[in-house]
Amino acid sequence: MSPPSACGAIWAGIAARRKRLVSARGIVVSGAMNDEVPLAPAAPRKTGANQLLIDLGPIAVFVVAFNVLQRLEATRDNAVYIATAIFIAATLIAIAYCRLRQGRIPPVLIVTGVLVTCFGGLTLLLHDETFIKIKPTFVYLFYAAAITVSVAIRQNVWKLLFRHIFNLPDRIWTVLALRWAALFVFLALLNEYVRLTQTTEFWVNSRLLIFTPCVLGFALLNTPLVLKHHRESDEAPSPAAPNA
Repeated sequence: MSPPSACGAIWAGIAARRKRLVSARGIVVSGAMNDEVPLAPAAPRKTGANQLLIDLGPIAVFVVAFNVLQRLEATRDNAVYIATAIFIAATLIAIAYCRLRQGRIPPVLIVTGVLVTCFGGLTLLLHDETFIKIKPTFVYLFYAAAITVSVAIRQNVWKLLFRHIFNLPDRIWTVLALRWAALFVFLALLNEYVRLTQTTEFWVNSRLLIFTPCVLGFALLNTPLVLKHHRESDEAPSPAAPNA
């Protein structure tokens, strides 16, 4: 799954629900320059569930396919390779669906698609499951490096990705970004530990049973900080234009 997209889906859903509750109660909030402004009518329900489906769908298909193939005598020896081919196809279908549904492809989904295709392709071409197993390590380290560098050059990518959902002080955006960078480093190390010490079956199932809950749980754990420092504004900044 794409952690930034999953995080965005969770936060978008929370923001939409919060806005509906506030709007329903007729609460007036402070806008720019301390002028009181009424909240705009509640926006339509965000596509958070769809985004989670796009992110979790391919990996869920990969895990289910592997477990089914592992139990069939005819495909047991090549289960991971057939499941990898299915994983690549499912990822490309998810990207196409996102394009048709939303009219664009988020940059993080493009990165995920490229890495899945490259590492999955090497797995099939060289008949070596090591490549699909180290793919998450590269993904997590890529995210950690991108976040750290963006904070260092004062172009916080976490703010660019999520400022259309929440209006936070720069200090909080920095805290969130560095927290997620640390999580991605931890997940990269954890993936290497699981890859090197556990069976292929355990590694495959850990994608859904360990790593996905870690990402979703971390997003939820950071939600109170986000809600505490969120400042309502009359007009939220527009999200960064993605590369479609």
